[in-house]
Amino acid sequence: MVDRKKKTKICHKKASHKEEDRLSQLPEPLICEILYHLSTKDAVRTSVLSTRSRYLWQSVPGLDLGFISFSKFDDFVSFVERFFIFHRESWIRKLRLSFYRHCMYDLASWIDAVTTRRIQHLDIYGDDKIPLSLYTCETLVHLRLFEVTLPNAEFVSLPCLKIMHLLHNTYPNETTLQKLISGSPVLEDLTIFRDSKKVDKPNVLQLRSLTLKRICIYDQFTQVVIDAPLLQCLRTSVSSPKNFQIVNLGSSSRLDIDFPFSYETYSSSMIHDILTDISRVRDLVISNGIWKGIFQYSKSGPLLQFRDLSRLNVEFSKFDLETLPTLLESCPKLESLVMKLVRDESMRGKKKTEPKLMFSTTVPQCLVSSLKFVEWKRSIAGYEGELELVRYFLKNSKILEKLRLDVYYAEKAKCAFLQELLTMPRCSSVCQLHCSLIRKIGNTWYDLFGSLN
Repeated sequence: MVDRKKKTKICHKKASHKEEDRLSQLPEPLICEILYHLSTKDAVRTSVLSTRSRYLWQSVPGLDLGFISFSKFDDFVSFVERFFIFHRESWIRKLRLSFYRHCMYDLASWIDAVTTRRIQHLDIYGDDKIPLSLYTCETLVHLRLFEVTLPNAEFVSLPCLKIMHLLHNTYPNETTLQKLISGSPVLEDLTIFRDSKKVDKPNVLQLRSLTLKRICIYDQFTQVVIDAPLLQCLRTSVSSPKNFQIVNLGSSSRLDIDFPFSYETYSSSMIHDILTDISRVRDLVISNGIWKGIFQYSKSGPLLQFRDLSRLNVEFSKFDLETLPTLLESCPKLESLVMKLVRDESMRGKKKTEPKLMFSTTVPQCLVSSLKFVEWKRSIAGYEGELELVRYFLKNSKILEKLRLDVYYAEKAKCAFLQELLTMPRCSSVCQLHCSLIRKIGNTWYDLFGSLN
């Protein structure tokens, strides 16, 4: 009779041999492509999986490595140098490196090397200078620079660059930053974080592009000018709305827009610019601050209209939900509505009674003819008018297909809430009610999802 331990070892050997054979059957280019999408540290670890893959990680055309993976910084530098020696005559598609500050290494020569070897993805985090060769890399698609120093740019040509993230870098002048943007004719995604300490007499930053789809600006520029007809996402935290100017957002089908300003700081001209552009979109994600500004602006004139809007994702605080009826009346073709209840930081420490929702006796057009999906999200403390809000949509939405609730209730209140939902009348015979009730058990939060039909 075979000993149980020996039998177990035999089984493990058979299983290991079988797994090794399966891995060996994969084409070598496919294995290298899989390893390419891993960090170099993880790719090296895969060398123990099979005999054939022991050295395949060395053939991966990319290096994704941080100095933290090594006990000594010199070992990190040595490993990078060996990588470049091994790939001296081959393409290098990706270089992602993070360095220890103020240590000696030859970053300039490494970047010079990859810019001539069809590099597509360059991600550098380190306190060092970037060489001029970066500005004329013909194959670069994705660029991320964090805390580096850029040289003065006489000429920039990045014909394939689609994604550029510039985070806390040092620029010799505003012209260099401007040339980086204008020298990228197919740029789609731009993020700029810049410390006020590193801005010397800031000028106007012109973001004029026929290809930009996403812009994230966190800076203290004197003025930012946006002219991007294909823009789909705009996020900014410039020091003041006076420093922000929208020239053109085009007629994009989807727009996600978020400014950190309180609605009192919006000027009438800025609200007019925003309204002119977003009134044409079909899919809109909008922050609470902007919506409050638009609502206040509309009080002095005719009711705003989003005649083409079919999908809306909007934030409210408890004290701003009174604007919801106005919003529904402004969107006659709305099909999908996602509402998120957020904390109003401007009311922190202040005592104010929650306003009651006052709906008109006339049902908005979208509830009668187009609204099919409604979602209500709330992870903060309860809203007193929540049940009335849900009841309103169930009672008046004639073709509603689904109402989803993502809310938090304590254990005792949860049962009462569910019982109340079950008794609510529904105008639509096909409406499904989905609940995601967040509950705390011990120190852990659980998401309990169910369908009430």
